[in-house]
Amino acid sequence: MPADKPFRFTVQCSSPSEISPTSWARLARKVEDLGYYSLTVSDHLDEQIAPIAALMAAANATSTLRIGSMLFCNDYRHPVVLAKEAATLDVLSGGRFDLGLGAGWLLTDYERAGLTLDPPGIRIERLEEALAVLKGLFADAPCVYEGDHYQVRGLDGTPKPVQRPHPPIIVGGGGKRVLSLAAREADVVAVNMNMHKGVIDQSAGANATVASTERKIAWIREAADDRFAHLVLQTRIHLALVGHDRTETANALAASFGLPPQEALGTPHALFGSVEEIVQDLLLRRERFGFSSVGIALESVDMMAPVVAKLAGT
Repeated sequence: MPADKPFRFTVQCSSPSEISPTSWARLARKVEDLGYYSLTVSDHLDEQIAPIAALMAAANATSTLRIGSMLFCNDYRHPVVLAKEAATLDVLSGGRFDLGLGAGWLLTDYERAGLTLDPPGIRIERLEEALAVLKGLFADAPCVYEGDHYQVRGLDGTPKPVQRPHPPIIVGGGGKRVLSLAAREADVVAVNMNMHKGVIDQSAGANATVASTERKIAWIREAADDRFAHLVLQTRIHLALVGHDRTETANALAASFGLPPQEALGTPHALFGSVEEIVQDLLLRRERFGFSSVGIALESVDMMAPVVAKLAGT
């Protein structure tokens, strides 16, 4: 495992219950005041807010809270355009931006927008090229890149980001190919369930087990080689229920995801029990898998606050 890194907790705030300048600023300040590391916004075409404007507004409302995309969909955003947007976010936030980028996965996004959802291999090829273009445009010299999907011919990316050589890059997923890419090219590897079907349903359960997660960490370790010790590993928590009976919740989760209760109790994508039980679970998961970054949903902000108070930065 990577050497134990301090815990940090991120909050995905893509669909707040109220959208106004004052409510969004108030939410960002609350996340900051509770000790969370960053506020992130996803990149879907449903009822959620738009990430770039929302992240800039959150940065303006706070002073230390980091902002991040979790994750920009590469298929919606040409890397030449995204490089300028990302660098501008980094400059105007004072170097508080984390650039998360993914290959795209949500079937309904593509269907409703009339976009073609290519096979995973093609989307990941595009993502790999996009990462090369982004890094090239963040660099000091003009970018020259000739790929199958993108061609950049001597463009000097401006502005340059404050964080050098570039903002921290987050790449995530649940399959071997995308996690291997993340291990080679990203600073943060966000480990999730495999979303190759384009939906989250009962079939995802088998990909959320301890054994499945150990396979994913092995893929990351192999692909990262010497980089592995420097990577931050993140887990996405899809269900956090602080103060709920562990056995009862595990039984309900097992039924929803088609898992035996013991497997549901151990999945690194859920947290339930008392504050102390959750603290112990996170410590064990950091030791076993290397997870030091924990991503939670907006609805869990208040429940998880006592856990954050105990673990953030330790």
